[in-house]
This record gives sequence, C-alpha cells and structure tokens, in this order.
Amino acid sequence: MSSLFVPDSVVRDERGISDAELSAQFAAHAVEAKRRERKGQRHLLFILVFVLGPLVVYPLARLVMLSVTGPHGFTLHAYTAFFGNPETRGMIGTTPGILFASASIASLLGVALASMLFFRPFAGARLLTRFLELFVAFPSFLVAFTLVFLYGSQGSVSIGLQRFFSLDAAPLDFLFGIGGVILAEVVFYAPFVVRPTLASYATLDMRLFEAAKSLGADGWMVATRVVLPLAWPGIAAGTILCFLLTLNEFGILLVLGRAHLITLPIAIYSAATVDLDLDLPTAAAGSVVMLLMSLSLYALYRHVDRRSGGR
Repeated sequence: MSSLFVPDSVVRDERGISDAELSAQFAAHAVEAKRRERKGQRHLLFILVFVLGPLVVYPLARLVMLSVTGPHGFTLHAYTAFFGNPETRGMIGTTPGILFASASIASLLGVALASMLFFRPFAGARLLTRFLELFVAFPSFLVAFTLVFLYGSQGSVSIGLQRFFSLDAAPLDFLFGIGGVILAEVVFYAPFVVRPTLASYATLDMRLFEAAKSLGADGWMVATRVVLPLAWPGIAAGTILCFLLTLNEFGILLVLGRAHLITLPIAIYSAATVDLDLDLPTAAAGSVVMLLMSLSLYALYRHVDRRSGGR
C-alpha cells in the first residue's frame, strides 16, 4: 500500500524515527534544559547569599550606610568633612594629576613596547614578552623599593655617579616625591598595556599592511591609517585598565610619597588608621567616592573590551 495510508504517528524519517518519537525527544530535551536552568539558578542564588552576600554586598552596603548616617540619621557631614579637611584638600588636584601623568605615560610606553615586539621582532623579543607578563605578578611596592635601591640618594646608581664625577652629594634625589611616584607607576603599569595591545595586534589582517605599502604608504601612514583604527579598541581597553589600576595604587604611594603628597587612597588610609580620632565615617565617604570612580572606569573598560572582541 502507499505510504499515504500510513498514520502520522508512525511516519518515519530517513533515520527510521517517527514523528511521535521526535516529539518525545524534543520534550525530554526541553525538560532537561529547564532542569539545568533551575539548577544554575539555585547555584547562582547560593553564591549570592553565602559568598557574595557576606563578603562583598554586605561590607559595601555597610560602607555606604556608614558614610551617610550620623547620630541623628541621614547626613552628608562625612563627605563635607573629608573634602573640607585642609590636610587632604590638596588631594583634589594631586590625585588626578598623578593619575593622568602616570597612566598616560605608561599607556604610551606600553603601546610603543607592544608595537616594537609585534612589528619589529628581534632576538630575545619572546623572552622580553614573557618577562613583561611575569612582571605584572610582582607587588607594586617591590618596584618602589627596587627604584630606591638603584636611584635613591644611597642607591647604587646614585653613589656610582657621585664617585665617578667626584661630587660632594648624590646627584639623584627625586624619588621621594611626585617624580618618583610617577616613575614607579609608569615602570609598574606599562606592562599591563602591552598584553592587551599585543592581543589586539594579533587579530589584524597582515594583507592590509601589504596592500597599503604597495599603494605607496610609508610606515607612519600605515600605523596611523591602518593599524591604529583597527587595533584601537584593544589599545583603549589596555589604556583604561592602566588608568583603573593606577587610580587604586597604594603601595607605591606609601613607599615613595612624602607626607605632603596626599592622594585619595592615602587620605582614606590616614582617616581610617592614622588620625587620632579614627574618623571612620570620613574614611567611608572617601572610600565611596573612590569606589564610584573605580566602577565607572571598570564599566568603561568592559564596554571597550567587548568592542575589541573580549568577553
């Protein structure tokens, strides 16, 4: 008989599976997918309640509440006290000054190093790349102490120059201040820009460079008209990450910053631990401001990183 007389429930495809069996398999897959989704939601709820709740959410909520509450309820006195303190008022200019100087120079140096390693490879370039990757694992205060041992007034380089030129005093005396802080942050954070920039360069189509050169473009034109527009999202992500890390730097400031060099992290630390009255609400107010700045930079970093192909 013709297959037209076969019931729909037993019509089979080329693999010998009937429509009813296919429907049953789809239903089973849907049930399994819902089960996995519910299981994932339970795991997420567990993490939120028992991990992120006590370790992240609750401390941050307490920090915000401490900054806006007083003996008589809601108040912004902690914020006015923090920014109105004569000893810390200078941080409003010092913090962004050090941030932009250090992060800008570190970003330019990191992009230059990445460009040299990728487009002008040399013997030992791979080893240098691995060292830069390892360098980011070092604590920042270790870099500060290394610079002190080398370029401080009693450092080996400074003493060597003093003896070589028969000087009465050490010729290098700039580390303990804004110059030393900027130098240490540039040295420490430039490698953080190298890796994202190299990853961005690796996605470029080298045929575009050859085509541009065949049309008469010189190296500078290729860099500005071809490389930079294509690699800009990755370079921008590394630059924003450098700004974010520099904003939150504390170890270098603690080692090389003089007493009059007050930045936002140092002001928070001073209010919370050094001042005689231990003004925790004032320290909390500064911490909230710094947290908002960091989250804003991180949100911008994530946005740019997604455009560059990151996840």
